Amino acid sequence: MVFMGAAGSRLEKALGDQFPEGERYFGLENFGNTCYCNSVLQALYFCVPFREDLLEYYGKNKNPGDAEENLLTCLAELFTQISSQKKKTGVIAPKRFVHRLKKQNELFRGYMHQDAHEFLNFLLNELVDILEKESRAATSSPETSSPSEKITNGPRNDQVNGVKKEPLVTWVHKNFQGILTNETKCLRCETVTARDETFLDLSLDIEQNSSITSCLKNFSSTETLNAEDKFFCDKCCSLQEAQKRMKIKKPPHILVIHLKRFKYMEQLSRYKKLSYRVVFPLELKLCNTVEDTDSEYSLFAIVIHVGTGPNHGHYVSLVKSHNHWLFFDDDNVEMIDESAVQTVFGSAQEYSRNTEHGYILFYESLATGVNS
Repeated sequence: MVFMGAAGSRLEKALGDQFPEGERYFGLENFGNTCYCNSVLQALYFCVPFREDLLEYYGKNKNPGDAEENLLTCLAELFTQISSQKKKTGVIAPKRFVHRLKKQNELFRGYMHQDAHEFLNFLLNELVDILEKESRAATSSPETSSPSEKITNGPRNDQVNGVKKEPLVTWVHKNFQGILTNETKCLRCETVTARDETFLDLSLDIEQNSSITSCLKNFSSTETLNAEDKFFCDKCCSLQEAQKRMKIKKPPHILVIHLKRFKYMEQLSRYKKLSYRVVFPLELKLCNTVEDTDSEYSLFAIVIHVGTGPNHGHYVSLVKSHNHWLFFDDDNVEMIDESAVQTVFGSAQEYSRNTEHGYILFYESLATGVNS
């Protein structure tokens, strides 16, 4: 899949009368090694409910002095900058956001090749932290109650009238968070112990010539705990053989799937890129859920790793917007055919000329309808 450089005007010509009303297609300038950041930002920009929440946040917090600069304010400002452009296409330099990112996390400083999934993970968790801090600050502000009153007489922060408060659900959670349930069944007394945990994305192990559906089935497959791995059963009060499996209790609105393409090879003492062919459909049925009711999803963005190894290469993204597929390569944006998605499934043979492989997939729940 080779994409030639093209000016924004060519994209406008290609879309013609079909250019979506009010939409903006802007490339992002690369500051030496920031393709990992640009490719993820494009995927997030075209996650429409998330974008709308960010723009709303910016609208409420745009007055200087209201809040200190952080990754959330910088991202909200960048998305607002793109969405409010007079031109329909062009290039924007996400200078302030990248500067803040490097200041915040030394991992992203320097000019080494970075991992797009690590960046996405860090960004979403950072946004959650900022929103939670702001929410806590708002509830304990002097207008609501005096600080001394809160400390001496009031209930503990996580309790109200002795009842444990639910954890705060931010709009990042509402978009991306799902719940997994970890079920362990004692093979002696057959008691099932279930433990819930939240996730913002699913990292899946991959195999050669497989599909997302089979990777998800493996993720939820039953594992037997025996020998040294026996499970301590509270009912039997002893270590017992058990069966363990992970199921999706609550599917998220936006399902982010990370394909584990970088694997540590003991014999090589280093990470190796797996170029395995993993087929991912445009429409996905999520069937390994607790309720056993299929959740239907539609693919709207793919972050692609280009290159043969984990420590070098390039990231680009494919995005679906208003039924058109677009290719984003830093400052270059082009319209492409839907069939281009199939060219990034991976390679059936280990050594192939094609080094462009789907790495992070973004699916929208058809129940919410993100990108019409």
